[in-house]
Amino acid sequence: MNRRSTNRRADGAPQSRRESTNKKYASRDDRNRDRNENRDRNENRNRTETPKDGSRRPSSGGRGGYSRGTRSESGGDRERRSSNDRGYNRNDRGNSRGFERRERSGDASNEDRPRKERLNKEFVPEKAYISRTERQGLMRLNRFLSNAGIASRREADQLIELGLVTVNGQVVKELGTKIDPKNDVVKYDDRVLRPEKMRYILLNKPKGYLTTMEDPQDRRTVMELVSDACVERIYPVGRLDRATTGLLLFTNDGELAKRLTHPKHEFPKLYHVETEQKVRTQDLDKIREGFVLDDGFIRADEVEYVDVDGSKTKKQVGIRIHSGRNRIVRRIFEHLGYTVIKLDRVMFAGLTKKDLPRGRYRHLSEQEVNFLNMIR
Repeated sequence: MNRRSTNRRADGAPQSRRESTNKKYASRDDRNRDRNENRDRNENRNRTETPKDGSRRPSSGGRGGYSRGTRSESGGDRERRSSNDRGYNRNDRGNSRGFERRERSGDASNEDRPRKERLNKEFVPEKAYISRTERQGLMRLNRFLSNAGIASRREADQLIELGLVTVNGQVVKELGTKIDPKNDVVKYDDRVLRPEKMRYILLNKPKGYLTTMEDPQDRRTVMELVSDACVERIYPVGRLDRATTGLLLFTNDGELAKRLTHPKHEFPKLYHVETEQKVRTQDLDKIREGFVLDDGFIRADEVEYVDVDGSKTKKQVGIRIHSGRNRIVRRIFEHLGYTVIKLDRVMFAGLTKKDLPRGRYRHLSEQEVNFLNMIR
């Protein structure tokens, strides 16, 4: 027989758990007194002794359960333990990527913290993750067709389903097929395919050019500046608006372009901003702490005044940010009432425009390419 005490209705029938929970009390003191009595009653009921032979003794109130001689936790104890002894704080769930929430400007710890005079221009990506397919030296067939310049991956899947692609003389129609690009012979339209050489080109974009492959209004695009860079078909990674200058990367490596533009990787970008008005110090604090724009919350990683000829005019600001939203830097300053005169991207995923004049491009070195491939 279960000796657990139960509350009963006026007619003598036992109350359900929901009815017992919704019990009406005359005052808060009566409710707290009843709760404490129930907790003490449960602790006394579940406190058992371990037998000398080491066997477990059934608990007196437990639906056939067993107790190891330890006192069971009440509801209040479990709540306190879950909120205090857990390995994380409930308010810190948004910081899984290592960016800790900044304390409010009114806190003493924030006021005593020394402010950095220069922006951190170094970028060290996390340890690269290499998939099992890459470790085995294999590649998906649709990716191979895309690298060969035949079509995009989605269009390549359609070609595979139509049976227009053969691997080692066999027609392949199954999506997700993996091949060995070094040993397997892939044919499309009766010709052997060879993967294109991967190209990585860095451009110092001037003002007045659109970041697009082609423009229906026949305006100048960035593709005109890199038209003679290589014979492979390359495309820009990300975008800069027409009035913004600075670094822009071009490549035909679809995997790398996807990693660099995906928001989960949060790779940093450094901008040099010049405004028509002087930027107030309290507005820099707002940018550090973050605020809400039309498309959501935004916060800069770092922001400081830029030294011009040994002095700070407060009209030029350096801002380090990892968000890739459209015109995000301009919208940050416009939201605070400033007019942006010049905007220049001086660092992109660890790449700088050192020795790269405006309007010119250069090919990345092997070391720089390996550095970008570490971003996973």
